[in-house]
Amino acid sequence: MKRKGLIVVISGFSGTGKGTLMKRLVKEYDNYALSVSATTRNPRPGEENGREYFFIKDDEFEKLIAEDGLIEHAGYCGHYYGTPRQFVEEKLDAGLDVILEIEIQGALQIKKKFPKAVLLFVMPPSAQVLEERLRGRGTESDEVIKGRLSTAVKESKGIEEYDYILVNDDLDECVKKMHEIISSAHFTPDRNEEFIAEIRQELKKFEQ
Repeated sequence: MKRKGLIVVISGFSGTGKGTLMKRLVKEYDNYALSVSATTRNPRPGEENGREYFFIKDDEFEKLIAEDGLIEHAGYCGHYYGTPRQFVEEKLDAGLDVILEIEIQGALQIKKKFPKAVLLFVMPPSAQVLEERLRGRGTESDEVIKGRLSTAVKESKGIEEYDYILVNDDLDECVKKMHEIISSAHFTPDRNEEFIAEIRQELKKFEQ
């Protein structure tokens, strides 16, 4: 049975450690490809264009939307975010699971277009830990942090739309669980319809 790649959407409140989790997952296991999103926000210290994100202008982003060059896009905290289509399709065809870090609006767009996508929501152990992590970054003003916490209140109302939740308390354990969930998703009947159909066809010779 030929392995087909899955789209895996990772979402979570800002500050839950999504980026670190995904980098560890890709580093420790060889069957993943990390999708690089396009965004109109400015780079944070240490971020590079084409590595963390493709940092582009609003008019460039809007051109991608018009040309159907994105499989999803959304506005978040005053900026555009979106997933380039070509990269994702190439990796899926190669049998790799493509990891997408996107917020709830985009995740639900993905689920409509790709019903077999796996949606995971990363959560902190508590709201207090979330605030501590945001402040611990030391890269954003108090106003921005308050905005991100306010956004988390709204995002918390969409968690039930996801297939799984993961609490990022222990990083090593969370990476392991994430890999186990994605691996298991490959074996659900709805993601193996072609294989099931083949077996049914082969079994017909035994009909009486």
